[in-house]
Amino acid sequence: MKLSIEHNTHYRYDQAVQRSIQYLRLTPQESSHQRILSWELTLPDKAVCTTDAFGNIMHVLTLDEPHESITIQAHGVVEIEHGIEDQAQGHLSPLVFLRHSPLTQPDAAIQAFALHYYQPQAILTTLENLMGDLLLRMPYTPGSTLVTDSAAEAFAAGSGVCQDHTHVFLSCCRSLNIPARYVSGYLHSKDSAHVATHAWAEVWVEDRWHCFDITNNTRIPDQHLKLAVGIDYLDACPVRGLRIGGGYEDMCAIAAVQMM
Repeated sequence: MKLSIEHNTHYRYDQAVQRSIQYLRLTPQESSHQRILSWELTLPDKAVCTTDAFGNIMHVLTLDEPHESITIQAHGVVEIEHGIEDQAQGHLSPLVFLRHSPLTQPDAAIQAFALHYYQPQAILTTLENLMGDLLLRMPYTPGSTLVTDSAAEAFAAGSGVCQDHTHVFLSCCRSLNIPARYVSGYLHSKDSAHVATHAWAEVWVEDRWHCFDITNNTRIPDQHLKLAVGIDYLDACPVRGLRIGGGYEDMCAIAAVQMM
């Protein structure tokens, strides 16, 4: 299946920004799961391309002149292989993804929830059952959480979006001593209630990575285009930046994924 992606991010400030740095994880990598047919970033200035600590392709965009807006565009065509999960591991041991972060630190409620499903001899079954019941406990509810909310806060609220579902699932996995990592990317869906940018989890079981998309209650990544991985959202989000000045910030991000 071929997917065409258009992703536009626009920042507008009510005062001039003196200097800004944007870290862009907007470039997918070739793998057994996805073949990059074309991909391009359109940026307001040249960016330095590097690889971050998790093996993601990262562009660093530095704007040293005063500016009141930034427009970042990513577009391309990627072919997704049916029924094949991405096994890219990079140079890191899966054990790195046992580490908790402030966004994924489990509280007593999450630990108890995870333990309820734990079957040491059937880890994948454990996680499948946990995924399904987690979605029932936290229905997909746009606008119910903030991007800064932790797994514990979202779990207590009983609702959330793909980021929250993934953080809580990662928190459960790591509390059971199962390596799990956050994945950012795009999703092709006929359901207009879901945005094209997406987040899901990959779990290290039986010496390989397994996909768990909690929001869609599926382990089949046939309509998923992977961008980046990390401990949590902050490590893998497509656009993240710092700035000096600017005052109030208005950010608008629009992504479209179409089947070709």
